[in-house]
Amino acid sequence: MATYLYRLGRYCFRRRRAVLAVWIAVLIAIGGAAGAFAGKTSDEFKVPGTEAQTTLDRIKDTFPEQGHGSAQVVFAAPAPGGATTPEAGRAVSEAVARIAAVPGVAAVPDPYATHAVSPDGRVAIALVSFDHKLADVTDQQREAVKAAAEPARAAGLDVAFGGDAYNRMAQVDGGEAIGLAVAGVVLVVTLGSLVAAGLPLLTALVGVGVAMAAIMALSGSFEIITTAPVLALMVGLAVGIDYALFILSRHRRHLDEGLEPDEAAARATATAGSAVVFAGLTVVVALAGLAVAGVPFLTVMGLAASGAVVVAVLVAITLLPALLGFAGRAIDRLPVWKRALRTGGRTTLGERWGRFVVRRPLAVLLVGLAGLGLLAVPAASLQLGLPGGGSQAAGTDARKAYDLVGESFGPGFNAPLVVVVDAGGAPQPEQAVQGVAAGLQTLPGVRTLLPPAVDRAGSTALLTVIPQTGPDDAGTRTLVNEIRDQRAPLKASTGADIAVTGTTAANIDVSTKLGQALPPFLAVIVGIAVVLLALAFRSVLVPLKAVAGFLLSITASLGAVVAVYQWGWLDGLIDVPKVGPVVSFVPILLIGVLFGLAMDYELFLVSGMKEQYVHGKAPRDAVVAGVRGGARVVTAAALIMVSVFGSFVFGHDPIVQPIGFALAVGVLVDAFVVRMALVPAAMALFGKAAWWFPKRLEKVVPRVDMEGEQLIARLEQRPAKEPVGV
Repeated sequence: MATYLYRLGRYCFRRRRAVLAVWIAVLIAIGGAAGAFAGKTSDEFKVPGTEAQTTLDRIKDTFPEQGHGSAQVVFAAPAPGGATTPEAGRAVSEAVARIAAVPGVAAVPDPYATHAVSPDGRVAIALVSFDHKLADVTDQQREAVKAAAEPARAAGLDVAFGGDAYNRMAQVDGGEAIGLAVAGVVLVVTLGSLVAAGLPLLTALVGVGVAMAAIMALSGSFEIITTAPVLALMVGLAVGIDYALFILSRHRRHLDEGLEPDEAAARATATAGSAVVFAGLTVVVALAGLAVAGVPFLTVMGLAASGAVVVAVLVAITLLPALLGFAGRAIDRLPVWKRALRTGGRTTLGERWGRFVVRRPLAVLLVGLAGLGLLAVPAASLQLGLPGGGSQAAGTDARKAYDLVGESFGPGFNAPLVVVVDAGGAPQPEQAVQGVAAGLQTLPGVRTLLPPAVDRAGSTALLTVIPQTGPDDAGTRTLVNEIRDQRAPLKASTGADIAVTGTTAANIDVSTKLGQALPPFLAVIVGIAVVLLALAFRSVLVPLKAVAGFLLSITASLGAVVAVYQWGWLDGLIDVPKVGPVVSFVPILLIGVLFGLAMDYELFLVSGMKEQYVHGKAPRDAVVAGVRGGARVVTAAALIMVSVFGSFVFGHDPIVQPIGFALAVGVLVDAFVVRMALVPAAMALFGKAAWWFPKRLEKVVPRVDMEGEQLIARLEQRPAKEPVGV
């Protein structure tokens, strides 16, 4: 691989204008395709095969409104009884009539006719049903519904809009610009010049532009969850900058050694580029492995992010060498800081840290494990859920509507359960439906049942069950399970079959499915890690140590997420929209993304240690040399990733914010505690045993010349001007 990448790097350096033209053409072409074929992204988290989704699919012809978009219009008076005055009644009725006239609205029952008025007479709710799917509800329709409620506002009522149509998720609000700014500062400090610092930012933006355009172009043909492009943006920016930094730092090292720019770029692409390709492969495999969960929207998210990583790798090993060709020896132009990567013969901070760890490996290991163990404690209390109106930022319409309904009617009115009663096989269908309703009413946790909706044949009915608890409460999950447990007894007593569906039940089913998928997915990831690292390092202990460190990073990060988003710690510092269950796919996404990123740092650090050991250094001296050579770049790369991921924490999206927080904490812990402290401590304790590999495996495991040892040996033996084939 190193030989091929050497040739590729030299080719791109020498044919820089052609390579740059190709990437510009690709960006323009895919951008044009995105403009021509882009469709809508979806906010619906569907999981085929769950009871809620299967039931919804089964009744969509009989009760089509169940599959359509819906909204709540909440009218609130300043004082109790204010919504029941004649003036308020007329204003609300006029607003409801105007909303009903909005194109795309199928029905809006008058809240006074349906008795949807709070007991204190202060709040009235109008339920809006659209005549098409939620994904097809346009922003123009949402705004038209808002505008139609003007008569109520004019009468002095506060109007809030909630429900599925207004619970918008994964909206990027520009916080990533903060991450890019911080990344730019880190690059300037690390590389010392504006030209050198600008190259990783430029290549990362090109890669993200291509990836995002491709995702949007595909959204016209495939259903893509709204979170998918945001995750691709987040991961693409982080790895794009880091991969370019790895290659650029090696290129400058070769320039310092006196190599010509084209040779320096070719060797950097061969050596650091090999690590980039290998690391990128691990990220792609981990993200594509999200398909193991069997959850379609999660598979799409994984494929979108892995596509962004593939583009980032291609940009790093082709466009970056081309740009290095344009820069030539002017790579250090516009200096703003002392050349950070030129250390000469002085002792660096990384070397001092490495020697400190090697002198006290057991103490460092024990302190690090104790700290990570303490941080991981909250993970034992992890609860999973999906965001709704209550997870929106305070002050938004959806949050106001959610809070008003919960305060005036009870939290269960934000978590309605739809029980489908199939009474076709019962002797008396109407009595069977009544019997089911009576049986459900007696269950603990049920507040009330709304009047049933019956199909034309009278054989199928929908019973809306209002729980006593909200959608995020464990009591609601318990109630769903209890209703399903009543299936056999109710069948025996009434002759009717029942099934539970609705948004609340669907979210509970999705969270359960994702929770069940965690163990097998983690097992697959661990297996992949062991195989890839054994292939890269030809060692037994190094892969096992790397997997142990990865698991420590995961549990510590999950512990931090639980403490902040489930327990409410740091709520004053981090603007958490709502304390409650952790978004159900955050843990599995964290495992997939952090695995690949953790392997980046593992490969970069440990490959340096192995290189020094192979060249004759004693095991502990090799550890120190590896830390010395990689500490600055790994530190810079980790700070860049933390800044990019952390920038998404400043937004208010209930999905993106915890994902960004989890990844930022995970990278911070993995890079600075696990890789920079625990790994060198463990390697120092292992000594020569770290590089032991069974002789039987030596014969069958292929050699991956990741550090380009064989290539460099050939280059050093050839005549000075003899070219390596291009």
